[in-house]
Amino acid sequence: MGTTQLEKAPEPKYWHLRTVLTDALDSEFAVGEVLPNERELAARFGVARATLRQALEQLELEGRLQRRRGVGTTVAPPRVGVDVGPVRDSWPGPPGGDWQTEGCEDVTPPAAVVQLLATAPDAVVHAVRRTRMSQGQPVATELLYIPAASAPSVPEAPADTDSSSVRAEHLLRALHRLELEGQDRAVELGSAHTDDARQLDRLPGAPVLVVTTRYFVAGRTAAVSVSTYRADTCRLTFGDTEPVTLMAG
Repeated sequence: MGTTQLEKAPEPKYWHLRTVLTDALDSEFAVGEVLPNERELAARFGVARATLRQALEQLELEGRLQRRRGVGTTVAPPRVGVDVGPVRDSWPGPPGGDWQTEGCEDVTPPAAVVQLLATAPDAVVHAVRRTRMSQGQPVATELLYIPAASAPSVPEAPADTDSSSVRAEHLLRALHRLELEGQDRAVELGSAHTDDARQLDRLPGAPVLVVTTRYFVAGRTAAVSVSTYRADTCRLTFGDTEPVTLMAG
């Protein structure tokens, strides 16, 4: 049988520009500095604005750039290490620490969560919303979906926000009273939805890392959390024994 050699694929223009821009970011710009507008950058590098946008989007995905409302495109600081699994087989932590409880509501979860919970498509579950902070800035938002069977003693949903936060704390404590058998976790790249983007001070569609965790009790899924992390500032770590302190670099 004869052999063939694949032709070397030419490097896309945007990828070459991304390399050139990376060198410029390292040598000409400081962290937090605003880049020139697209017209100026396209003229400087002699490329179409569509090519420039592709390169900028790639650098944003890699965490080198940030798009900020009312500011423009800035040079991003180093990513922070965020531990998403400090202790094996543990429930989501109680209120306090890095996570801030924002409240809760009763919702019909998305189809993907319905499948993980193995509930009826129109079943209503509790949804606790939390925000993770690092150095005073939001780095993640979370929705923790809890079927009524996992928290049967929690009161009905209140109308006011303060009571909603108290009820969210009751739901978290209800989970801690269950005997957790195990959990599994998946991470995928996604795009920020409007609500998450607002919480994280990002633009809708910005790249995010979505961490989905299932918690098992008595052979069933007792809860599912969907955590959305900023892909431009976060580097996820997976510790099994001791918590990893958030740190720069």
